[in-house]
Amino acid sequence: MRSSGSVGRLGMAVMACVLLGACGGSSNEKVSCAKAATSAAACGDIAGLYAAAKAEGQVNVIALAPGWVNYGAIIDTFQVAFPGIKVNSASPNAVSQEEIDAITHPSASTGPPDVVDLRLGIAQANASLFAPYRVARWSDIPTSLKADTGVWFSSYGGYMSIGYDPAKVPGGAINSVADLVGTGFRGKVALTGDPTKSNQALNALIMASVANGGSIDDVSKGVDFFHRLKVAGNFVPGSATIATVKSGRASVLLEWDYVSASHVKDVPGWTVLAPSNAIIGGYYTQAINKAAPHPAAARLWEEYLFSDLGQNLWLKGGAHPVRQAALDKSGAIDPVALAVLPKVKGQALFPTAEQQAAASAYLASKWSQAIA
Repeated sequence: MRSSGSVGRLGMAVMACVLLGACGGSSNEKVSCAKAATSAAACGDIAGLYAAAKAEGQVNVIALAPGWVNYGAIIDTFQVAFPGIKVNSASPNAVSQEEIDAITHPSASTGPPDVVDLRLGIAQANASLFAPYRVARWSDIPTSLKADTGVWFSSYGGYMSIGYDPAKVPGGAINSVADLVGTGFRGKVALTGDPTKSNQALNALIMASVANGGSIDDVSKGVDFFHRLKVAGNFVPGSATIATVKSGRASVLLEWDYVSASHVKDVPGWTVLAPSNAIIGGYYTQAINKAAPHPAAARLWEEYLFSDLGQNLWLKGGAHPVRQAALDKSGAIDPVALAVLPKVKGQALFPTAEQQAAASAYLASKWSQAIA
């Protein structure tokens, strides 16, 4: 694959630079430099970062489950590309707030994380904890998906979708959110959590609202829609999973497309639809702990994630890499992984942290009544 070769050459070039002493300065000097570096250029570019990171010998990551958007392969490939740097992966199933807690109250056994992978709202609310840094491919990241200061920057994400088993829905297909109120969907439609607590379920409500004449500023239409589903007997309360689908307790899940796409391995024929009249996008963000114990390795890790290889590995994990448009334009995108990705047609809307907070406040008093 084109991207794999590119990173292989990158690793060779880095090693050559280090072995030949072309990067200048001692490892200790470069580690010290990395603590304040706002770009790779400040430490001798990628080769300089690697020299410093190799002196540190490790990088601490958190909340990166191996099966989540291909992080298992991402971690393995990083260690191959940059020998001598061990990836310490702590609490792989942690949620965003727990990542922040690990920075403010680090574990005595694992220490604080060097980097974090967070929901946007959590990243924005804790920006003071992060170091400003701009990866080499900074210009490829849309302006709306990064902080001007570089304290956080979006990395991968997707779009809210309707995933379903075609063998268990009327006519074998779902074409819109409106279809879900039909008589053939009795006991079939589910969320993956409580929208007053789950960000994924909250965005499903926002999708339903937009599809029913509401907006990302007004989720009342989404609450009304789920009330209709409940009255019709179509809504299945509780937090659904793929096990729920396999057991027959639900056949339709509203969730992020990159999560939903993974269910095909358990349910042959599983189909994912991002409704064209309600394209709701959401991206996870990266940030570097300003008190990172391994500042050079932290920055090298981010450069790797935003390289062509890192972005294509997220793509292979079913997620939309933030540099997708740039990769497509340059021809560096993995065509096989791209072909598998669920198709998204329509104008995407990206709810802000403030809009999501307002939606949550509305649901706090309305949701339980709607599905009672």
